Amino acid sequence: MDADSDVALDILITNVVCVFRTRCHLNLRKIALEGANVIYKRDVGKVLMKLRKPRITATIWSSGKVICTGATSEEEAKFGARRLARSLQKLGFQVIFTDFKVVNVLAVCNMPFEIRLPEFTKNNRPNASYEPELHPAVCYRIKTLRATLQIFSTGSITVTG
Repeated sequence: MDADSDVALDILITNVVCVFRTRCHLNLRKIALEGANVIYKRDVGKVLMKLRKPRITATIWSSGKVICTGATSEEEAKFGARRLARSLQKLGFQVIFTDFKVVNVLAVCNMPFEIRLPEFTKNNRPNASYEPELHPAVCYRIKTLRATLQIFSTGSITVTG
């Protein structure tokens, strides 16, 4: 490939998952009855709450642990988590926003060419595994970054880490 024909790759972050604690017990029934955009999953013992801006979905447990998914950046994830904590405070709980942590980031990228998966796996053997009977992609693990890449033959790459 020539230096003139270099193509910039667009890596798009599609999901950021974060968790935080409220340091108080949460009454899920009260959240379900008085909260907005709420789904109560009584059999599992959790409440799903959705925010419109930023567009996140939170899973809330009575222990005070909250998992937020759907943000597209770390800043958006923290802002959404703080908004969620504030809405729980408005419902009457003594919420203290603590232990915020980003636990997972999902990004996608499309290469401008196709990838020969058996050849790629053979050249990157200790880190790459390819089982076409089980999954159509190569699973490539980068231990130092704690990231996993799903590489498809079309050139599509999904990065999780």
